[in-house]
Formats: sequence, structure tokens, C-alpha cells
Amino acid sequence: FFLNSRCAAQGSQPVARTAPGMASKGAAVATIRLVIPAGKATPQPPVGSALGQRGLNIMSFCKEFNDKTSEYAALVPVPVVITAYKDRSFTFIIKTPPVSYFLKKAAGITAGSSNPGTEIAGEVSLHAVYEIAKVKQTDQGLAHISLESLTKSVMGTARSMGLRVRPPAAPSALPPPTSDGAP
Repeated sequence: FFLNSRCAAQGSQPVARTAPGMASKGAAVATIRLVIPAGKATPQPPVGSALGQRGLNIMSFCKEFNDKTSEYAALVPVPVVITAYKDRSFTFIIKTPPVSYFLKKAAGITAGSSNPGTEIAGEVSLHAVYEIAKVKQTDQGLAHISLESLTKSVMGTARSMGLRVRPPAAPSALPPPTSDGAP
């Protein structure tokens, strides 16, 4: 229910785009961070205004972004980091959707609790939390962080949204092992 495996495995792949006739990029002049619905980048704000201020080719970015995110489910919020260079060229890195998006999908809710310490907005299984952490680990900046630490971080985000993390089934609920050692 998250992303298809190809998108999750793709993770944060940098996409280079150089303006026509420009051989070298030069020094980076800006880093632009946006969250855009998958396949829905348009030259209108916020994309147009953010890129237009730096003189970047807005239509080129929109076309490339929409092509790269065409395999994502419709309207999935996709964070993107755009690096603008002196020569008006750019590169961008597509990241995985925010943890809060995954948690809302897993819990089947549209919004978190307005009072997270006292109200429970829903619940999510520990297995779903683990799967979210595995998807987030594919991001370029998170690859070096252990899966255990990422899982704890996702659990913290769930708590701050007013979601209860449901522990796995108790071992007594599992069927007894067979005599040959196979489950």
C-alpha cells in the first residue's frame, strides 16, 4: 500500500539537467526544497515561483519530474531537492514521501490527532512501522542509519500524530512448532 517496489528501490536518485550549450555547472547558488504531488508538477506556484527566481527552465523541470514520478500513486507528496547552478542549470533529487503520509495510509486516517498526548487518532502495526522505515532507508541521507533507529524514529512520529503502535502478536498466539522443526 506504499509505493511499488520499483519506486522504493529507486530511492533518491539524482537527476542531472544542464541547460543547452552549457558544458560545466559551476558553483551551486541555491538549494530549493519542495514537496510536489507525484506527476503533478506545473509551472504554477510553488514550482514556478521557486524556480523562476533562479532563472531555471521551469518546463524542463516539470517534464522531468513528472516523468520520474509517473510510477508513483496519484497525488503522493514527493519531496524534491533542486540544486541551482550559476549557469542556470540544475540537478534534482527525488526523495521518498514523508513518514506522516505513510503512517496516515497505514492507519487509514486523513489527519493525525489534534491533541496527540491524550487522543488516539488510530493505530498502526509494528510491522507497518518497520516497512515504512525500510522504505525511508532508501533515501540518500538515511542509508547509513540503522533500521532499528529509523523504526524508532517512525514510532516517534506516529506518537506525535496521535497513533498507537500495535505490538506484534504474542508468541502464545502462534501455532506450536511441528516435530520436524518446520513452523
